[in-house]
Amino acid sequence: MKILRHLAIALTLLVLPAQAANLVFMIGEDEYLTWETLPAFAKSDVEPLGHKVTIIHADAADKNNFPGIVEALKDADLLLVSVRRRTPPTEQLDAVRAFLAAGKPLLGIRTASHAFALRPKDKLIDDKHANWQEFDPEVLGGSYTNHHKGEDKTICTLAPGAEDHEILKGITLTELIGNGTLYKNTPLAKTATPLLIGTIPNQPAEPIAWTHRFGPKQAKVFYTSLGHADDFKEPAFRKLMLNGIAWALAH
Repeated sequence: MKILRHLAIALTLLVLPAQAANLVFMIGEDEYLTWETLPAFAKSDVEPLGHKVTIIHADAADKNNFPGIVEALKDADLLLVSVRRRTPPTEQLDAVRAFLAAGKPLLGIRTASHAFALRPKDKLIDDKHANWQEFDPEVLGGSYTNHHKGEDKTICTLAPGAEDHEILKGITLTELIGNGTLYKNTPLAKTATPLLIGTIPNQPAEPIAWTHRFGPKQAKVFYTSLGHADDFKEPAFRKLMLNGIAWALAH
């Protein structure tokens, strides 16, 4: 009986995740189908680990509005951002700022590099909405300026010194391919730690995944410019995302 009891405990430990958490996925972009791929990823890969995932979509009638984000962030352990050039109501963006100021972690994919940034020609709707032009350099540690032209797939290689980083554990790089255009992210902030480099023919190499810290409480940040709809079909990319979540949640 004692052996069976120990076996039951061991099996329970195998099933339960090391750190179940409340995750919020903030989604508001029109190009990469993350309104479909991220909820599917949450259901197939994240929730089976024991995490709770709250999906916050931009309002279909008002793309700058993210109903429920303020309430969702109150007890969230991690925020994942897939947003492109949105200017939320001030209260909502303030909630994102407060979340990070509290030292809580953030993951950004693809268009998160220009999540809350306006183009020079654009203006805020009114004084009740807010932008965060410096979200990329300040929070993510990047410097997005555009993407390289062409439809070549991105080859992913290790950044120097990243061989043993926990986010890359268990990932076969030959199976990790960028299916979208290669973003121009050079140079990274000096405080960023590059993990992966992307290359396409006849263009400079670009960092495509890195970590960073933000604010006095050193909130953990992981960003990757991958995140095309076809990237989510690749087990290696989903593993990268899961590793990023685990790294960000670890104390």
